[in-house]
Amino acid sequence: MISWMQKHNKYLVWTIWVATIAFIGAGFVGWGSYNFGSKAGNVAKVGNIEIKQSKLNMVYSNIYNQYNEMLQGKLDDKKAKEMGLIKQAFATLATQAKILNFAQDLGIVVSDKEVADTLESIKGFQKNGVFNKEIYAGYLKSQRLKAKVFEATLRDEITINKTLALLQTESLPLEEEAISAAMNVADKLLYKVLTPSDVNFTIDEAKVKAYWESQKENFMTKKAYVLSIVWTKSHDTNITDDELKAFYEANSFNYTDATGKQLLFDAAKEKASKDLKLKKTKKAAQKNYIAFKKGKLESSEDTTLTLGDAKLSKELWDEIRQKSTGDILKPKVVGDRYATVKIISIQEPKVMRFEEAKKEVTALYTLEAKKEALLTLAESTLKNLNESNATVSDFVTLEKHDNLKPLNSQESLQFLQKLFTSSKEKGIISVSNKVVVYNIMEQTLLPMDANKTDFLKETANQMKKRTFETNFIKMLDKKYPTEVYMEGLTN
Repeated sequence: MISWMQKHNKYLVWTIWVATIAFIGAGFVGWGSYNFGSKAGNVAKVGNIEIKQSKLNMVYSNIYNQYNEMLQGKLDDKKAKEMGLIKQAFATLATQAKILNFAQDLGIVVSDKEVADTLESIKGFQKNGVFNKEIYAGYLKSQRLKAKVFEATLRDEITINKTLALLQTESLPLEEEAISAAMNVADKLLYKVLTPSDVNFTIDEAKVKAYWESQKENFMTKKAYVLSIVWTKSHDTNITDDELKAFYEANSFNYTDATGKQLLFDAAKEKASKDLKLKKTKKAAQKNYIAFKKGKLESSEDTTLTLGDAKLSKELWDEIRQKSTGDILKPKVVGDRYATVKIISIQEPKVMRFEEAKKEVTALYTLEAKKEALLTLAESTLKNLNESNATVSDFVTLEKHDNLKPLNSQESLQFLQKLFTSSKEKGIISVSNKVVVYNIMEQTLLPMDANKTDFLKETANQMKKRTFETNFIKMLDKKYPTEVYMEGLTN
């Protein structure tokens, strides 16, 4: 979803205001912001229209919120920068500005009443179906926006909608007929499905080693750490029943079942006992840390672990990877004990010897060699398809595809999607780990289902709109040049 939006953002003319109205309806959450410094003003000029810094901030904030929802709250400013969200926000505003320039040239205007009516119709600003000034003011405050800035944005939206409405046209009968033909074409196939089991294959170790030689930079050892660890155990720490009950009562919110329901004392007793013992052992772990650091305490064990080894906790590994040789980390909980870790040395990843990588290399080589052998078999099968015990299908369409045995329903659909977007009368199509060799024997045009005329019309309208949208934006790009005042807003 994210990669698609990034790729096609430039052409999303009819959805560019999702950030303004649709998101408001979902709630007033102000996660994203972008700091341009203290100097207020404009960030770019498109045609005759200046793009204000405040508007860029608003659009960026709303795009940030949308992505953060898709990522379940895991988006941060660093990731947003990597994803280029500020560039998306600016591209959105630049597209809007081009349409607004076009609207100015056409003389399209929006009255104050139209702005007020649209503002009052936004469900996010309503209470019991009626516009509520307090909710509106709260939103503006949460977004650090002035009413005139938001309402100017709303005026622009209405202007854009008016402009686009003037340019939209319904599909013509000839266009609908063309799409109907594409949707209802049916093919009768001569086909044969080949699988890896159809290939005679034996592993040649010399070829496996040659494959490793050409790919060995991809077979690296894991980063490893030589560590000295002082373990401070907690299971022998004494606790009383009274201490345990008091601890549970103070921390009962931490003990819940799979549904989130709070556990009673008896059900939570074992986990609470472990937590209390760890709490009481913390001081001993800190004393051991100090003694170890001063050289007065020997390590419990010296070991070499690859990064992320399950012997230590993720939290501890996250800290270790930030440290250097010689560093001693403060005690961290690992299971039911504390670990005080000293980094003795760090072993950086290196190319594996063939013997070390042999199992992984053999598996990958076998996979690729079988694919290559399968395609070779498919090419020879295609030349002699009529003599290869191939299957003749019924007429198939994207909707009628369950009869392509031995493909399952999903594989059949994938095959036909590729087939109907290909211009080849015969050929080879890969599906999952299989290969389908085919030849189109006959083609026919099925009658349109009377129940799908509305769907056909809608499809034709959407395709026409998308085609128009793409060309319209290209025209605007040439007509209204963009001058950017700040770095980092464009590629």
